Amino acid sequence: MLAIYFLISAVFVGIDQWVKFLVVNQIDYQETRNFIPGVLSLTQIHNTGAAWSIFEGQMWFFFIVTIVACVVITYLLIKYQREFWLFPLGLALVLAGALGNFIDRIRLGYVVDMFQTEFMTFPIFNVADVSLFIGVACIFIYTLFEERLKGTKHGKSN
Repeated sequence: MLAIYFLISAVFVGIDQWVKFLVVNQIDYQETRNFIPGVLSLTQIHNTGAAWSIFEGQMWFFFIVTIVACVVITYLLIKYQREFWLFPLGLALVLAGALGNFIDRIRLGYVVDMFQTEFMTFPIFNVADVSLFIGVACIFIYTLFEERLKGTKHGKSN
């Protein structure tokens, strides 16, 4: 089972890096292109901070935090790989998101963001950010319903 969760992480990191590669090669810096009119556009920006550009320019902070987070998440994934699938899946997605943005920070000195919502004001984000969000949501849902889910084996009732 553990290999599947690491494979999920690797696939999401790959998708993140592939989308960033396409955007950087197809859209000029700060250029906006419609993707789904009225819903989503693509705008290439470079983010040296975290969400909403907090801690902007604090690269050493991000290096240390990401390395520690990846070690802790990997440990938790190994330890809890046999828990109800929602928890290790959440950990795998958080790991993928952290690694996707970490690769950018090491390689480029900034994170490439591209998805811009048109129907509301929201920071521009990328696939790694989506992976982080979904992973945290999975972990949160698991935590809320942990007692019920522990009576369930891999999503099937006893």
